[in-house]
Amino acid sequence: MRITRARLFEVRLPLVHRFTTSSHAKSSLDHILVELTDESGATGWGEIASPAGPFYCSETTGTAWLTAIGFLLPAVLDAGWDHPEQVDRLWARVRGHEFAKAGVVGAAWDLWTRSQGVPLASALGGTRERVRAGVSLGIEATIDELLAQVERQVEAGYHRVKLKISHGWDVEPVAAVRSAYPDLDLHVDANGVYESDDETIAHLGELDRFGLTMIEQPFAPRNLLGSAGLQARISTDVCLDESVVDLHDLELMIALKAGRVLNIKVSRMGGLTVARDAHDRAIGEGIPVWCGGMHEFGIGRAANVAISSLPGFTLPSDVSGSDKYYSRDVIAPPVIAHDGWVDVPEAPGLGHDVDLEWIDANTLRRFDSAEPSTT
Repeated sequence: MRITRARLFEVRLPLVHRFTTSSHAKSSLDHILVELTDESGATGWGEIASPAGPFYCSETTGTAWLTAIGFLLPAVLDAGWDHPEQVDRLWARVRGHEFAKAGVVGAAWDLWTRSQGVPLASALGGTRERVRAGVSLGIEATIDELLAQVERQVEAGYHRVKLKISHGWDVEPVAAVRSAYPDLDLHVDANGVYESDDETIAHLGELDRFGLTMIEQPFAPRNLLGSAGLQARISTDVCLDESVVDLHDLELMIALKAGRVLNIKVSRMGGLTVARDAHDRAIGEGIPVWCGGMHEFGIGRAANVAISSLPGFTLPSDVSGSDKYYSRDVIAPPVIAHDGWVDVPEAPGLGHDVDLEWIDANTLRRFDSAEPSTT
């Protein structure tokens, strides 16, 4: 295949509910949509779901935009390749910038699977017709507001609820949710906000009594030794997210026994190819995996659904319905959850049509390789 044209659209969509983590709050999201066109005129779509600010990671929407235009798209344009696995090699010299890479390689996977007439899920090795969905809830102003949010998601049939935690918002809200929902699949996510000192480890150990599925990313991304120390002292499984950016990080996690669960985020790991390889390595070590999310629009969400169909994704993934986050998504039909399950599309590629009208209506800036001066 040969890419002859590439377009970027920076799109802003409002969230239906303000979302707060240990580092920041957001009411809308700006993501970059990638469209690749080959010599036949066929197109494929990907999503750069990088955060707007450098809080989850060092990448931002701004850095992803510059990296895609300056380095990734020039490497892809007019380069021949037979399979999307080969696309990553085209920018082998570019270090980091996983979110930007994920959006471009995602478009390549969509384009190739559409041209082959096969669903993206089956091309990746997926074996499921539907996947279990979980939801992630942010930090609320009060415990009563949190309980109201949990109630909405439980009534919607979701199989797992994840709670964001931080200093002063951990043991008490978890206790309240567990008291109200004693059988709920519940886990917590700190986004690396805690320090790995003895006092903090003892404090986090108090969460053991709530029967959590996991404690996700308790310490800073590079503090795998801290995570290993916590895992050795608590019975709850530690899950790593920000700490595992590539396969080398995964090997370090395994060697240090820094966690028993892996959150595979397509964006964080540089795209579908690396995410699939991480899945294969993890299940070879008996490590259960699940697909985390970055509040993706429908294009990135559909890619998450596809990879969540692989056999090692035994825990509910962050592939909740589009309507939980956006009143109108950029794909049609949107991703829909029925009683906590999301069907894996059977149509070629992502299995959804792209709503170009809605994308155009919400685009902040655009780039077209056929018109390099456009921004």
